[in-house]
Amino acid sequence: MEKNYDQFKGQSRLPKFAVPKRYDLKLKPDLVTCKFAGAVDISLDVVSPTKFIVFNAAELSVDPKTVHFKSSNKVFEALEVGLIEEDEIMVVEFGESLPVGFGVLSLAFEGTLNDRMKGFYRSTYEHNGEKRNMAVTQFEPADARRCFPCWDEPACKATFKITLEVPSELVALSNMPVEEEKVTGNLKTVHYQESPIMSTYLVAIVVGLFDYVEDQTSDGIPVRVYCQVGKANQGNFALHVAVKTLPLFKEYFGAPYSLPKLDMIAIPDFAAGAMENYGLVTYRETALLYDDKHSAAANKQRVATVVAHELAHQWFGNLVTMEWWTHLWLNEGFATWVSYLATDSLFPEWKIWTQFLEEATEGLRLDGLAESHPIEVDINHAGEIDEIFDAISYRKGASVIRMLQSYLGPESFQRALASYIKKYACSNAKTEDLWSVLQEESGEPVNKLMNSWTKQQGYPVVSVKINDQKLECEQTQFLLSGSHGDGQWIVPLTLCCGSYEARKSFLMQEKSEALDVKDLLGSSSSKGNPWIKVNVEQTGFYRVKYDDELSARLRYAIERKVLSTNDKYGILDDSYALSMACHQSLSSLLALMASFREELDYTVLSNLISISYKVARIVAEAVPDLQNHIKLFFINLFQFSAERLGWDPKEGESHLDAMLRGELLNALASFGHDETINEAVRRFHIFLDDRNTAVLPPDLRKAVYVAVMQRVNKSDRSGFESLLRIYRETDLSQEKTRILGALASCRDPEIILEVLNFLLCSEVRSQDCVFGLAVSFEGRETAWNWLKEKWDHIHKTFGSGFLLTRFISATVSPFSSYEKAKEVEEFFASRTKPYIARTLKQSIERVHINANWVQSIQKEKNLPEAVTELAYRKY
Repeated sequence: MEKNYDQFKGQSRLPKFAVPKRYDLKLKPDLVTCKFAGAVDISLDVVSPTKFIVFNAAELSVDPKTVHFKSSNKVFEALEVGLIEEDEIMVVEFGESLPVGFGVLSLAFEGTLNDRMKGFYRSTYEHNGEKRNMAVTQFEPADARRCFPCWDEPACKATFKITLEVPSELVALSNMPVEEEKVTGNLKTVHYQESPIMSTYLVAIVVGLFDYVEDQTSDGIPVRVYCQVGKANQGNFALHVAVKTLPLFKEYFGAPYSLPKLDMIAIPDFAAGAMENYGLVTYRETALLYDDKHSAAANKQRVATVVAHELAHQWFGNLVTMEWWTHLWLNEGFATWVSYLATDSLFPEWKIWTQFLEEATEGLRLDGLAESHPIEVDINHAGEIDEIFDAISYRKGASVIRMLQSYLGPESFQRALASYIKKYACSNAKTEDLWSVLQEESGEPVNKLMNSWTKQQGYPVVSVKINDQKLECEQTQFLLSGSHGDGQWIVPLTLCCGSYEARKSFLMQEKSEALDVKDLLGSSSSKGNPWIKVNVEQTGFYRVKYDDELSARLRYAIERKVLSTNDKYGILDDSYALSMACHQSLSSLLALMASFREELDYTVLSNLISISYKVARIVAEAVPDLQNHIKLFFINLFQFSAERLGWDPKEGESHLDAMLRGELLNALASFGHDETINEAVRRFHIFLDDRNTAVLPPDLRKAVYVAVMQRVNKSDRSGFESLLRIYRETDLSQEKTRILGALASCRDPEIILEVLNFLLCSEVRSQDCVFGLAVSFEGRETAWNWLKEKWDHIHKTFGSGFLLTRFISATVSPFSSYEKAKEVEEFFASRTKPYIARTLKQSIERVHINANWVQSIQKEKNLPEAVTELAYRKY
């Protein structure tokens, strides 16, 4: 018998003898024993005569006696039913060939509601002080097979008719509205309408106790937001965003929302941020709930962009679905890009396209690693999918879409998208299908241009200098390690000269090109030596390296405040990356940072702050004697903006200023600014006595908690104990994650050890551990020893999946010595698993990059002088 199965083992896709058309699925979850029973009738189209039917199933037990196939009045009993665990497939063998044509495969099965946040799982919540279970599904990428036997591949679309049997007092939701409900005693049977054609990974079921708020869109689609009992009013903001966003996308994509209702629901235990299940979108509480009193401005923005991202998927992903996981980036990159479009339309005052640069930067940072990967990755096994849900698929994906839209122009781009949605609705598409539609609409060589960005990893740095009224440009692959890769791209270059009126754009196709910029130099308002900015508004996914002369002109332009926010952001971020890659001195980066002293913009300052944390750490490692000077420089650098904003929110101030105040105070506290820490501690004590005090609004809490932890050590633990008390008393996830992040900033390694152990206790939901892993510079060694000691436990708790990878990257990446990299490699040599392999390589590469940077800084002769000058400069 076994030998017959060998042909199905180790394949990346299911055989195509039979194609599913409809699932009639009944499930009965038991929330006390955490088991579930189910039965499914799958209507199949048998396309070639076969004795075997092969489909996906995992962690399910199927009763062989219930398995049969029925075709035009004839019933075929299964001869043998076998599960091949490592491939997560089930093979059903029949005694004779099944006839070609339609038939129905029936089987009954049982499974467990697991606690790993995938498949059909349990999440816990408290109701009237008692702990209860809810049942939830999370199927993307490949876990529908843990709930019911199915063809669990995105291209195997079918319709779903779902029936649930659940305790009668509970709310039971699925993708479609309820068709009818029958109550018998304390159980009810809920029948849902049949769904349109869709992929298995988008099927969803949630059973538990919930409240909801509801509204409807301008064209009458009912929208509800469900959350834990008593939190309903926290769903209002997300509801408002959804009701406004659906009609916006209907217009943008030229197609209506395709289901009769939309539900969005907050789940207490949830691995990702959210999941776009068709008509029943599930969220982490922090990504859906907004509480006017206790949520920060940053939380509001997160809710808006995540809701817009998930709703974009209702078209791009759900109506038109990627053909296979290789094209995942199209789903995620696109939904990320378009969520900014929607958010910008609803909240123009947030200047969200400037904040989009943070997405691009995340993509550029990961893609500067030799251990990155192309946007399109061949996926040969379900086990490999999890690792590509990363900054390349989402952020580089979104950035190259923005680059393309900006190259083709928004009108042409939108028209092409509408035709693409129309052409592939209710079906599947590959990356090149989108390119062909865009190429047809625009007449531009989209396919050739975009292949250079999606099929090879990395991106270029374009080096520019002026020579005899020509701009000489040369592209090489940018790597943070400082070595040169051999990629080559078709780069949509844009440049401005002396003003935003004088601009030019062209496609750079060669390794090096010289551009005639006589006309620009001539027309420029500032005769003589005008500034030149390449990659105008940072719409391109590449970095720019200027020669010393052009760099100096740009620095001067920043001080004169003539550059746009996006361009200032780009100059700063490129300079930081070039310095890390040892292509530019640290002194030149510090001189550039100093020119941002009077900067007002949130996004630019936010990046300046992130860079300053990293630089302070690397200097402490490379030249310990300079660490106090560098901290003093950063304190002086941020002082101007912090004083402008003050501690207390001003009447009518912008959302961006509210976010910025917290980040600035957080930076000042982290760099040990005594006045800031004293004021934070004073406000914290008032807050401890009165949680509703106006002196500690949500936007300041993270910064104040960090400041309190700066004063904690093993002989003075009071601040730590107080924060744990607030953690235990609050039921708002946003507050809990704020506290976890702050605890890790303590400078005393003994306290850090306590914090890390606290992360693994039952008081912290496993989805939230990762927030406490970003420990202080002084806590790195403690965290690494802790990870080694607890690795087996962590591995067992988190299994495979992206939460596990965060433990490695957070703990390993901050180091900066070759010896440490070796030690990490040796530790994991005997513990490697395919689902952590990529993260491990990337983290070790980051340690090497830091180590190179440390060595390069140690060779900078004039650094001590430059740092001292900056630290004591009088403004």
